[in-house]
Amino acid sequence: MNDVLKQAALEEIQLETPDGQRFILASVEKWKGFQLGEDDDITENKELMAHLLDRRGAGKRIPLPDIRETLGL
Repeated sequence: MNDVLKQAALEEIQLETPDGQRFILASVEKWKGFQLGEDDDITENKELMAHLLDRRGAGKRIPLPDIRETLGL
């Protein structure tokens, strides 16, 4: 668990269940939020889209079974 939290302190970790449900584990100190407002098309938010593109290519994903094993679940 400590290794996973240490990794999350450095960068956001995306967790995905076998059925496709996704979660983000991130340090609150480094968390970056985006104002989505009333706009129906969030793809026009250039800052958000750049962030998502950067995050998608960064780091390796950890399979859920590995997380469960680490957490003793």
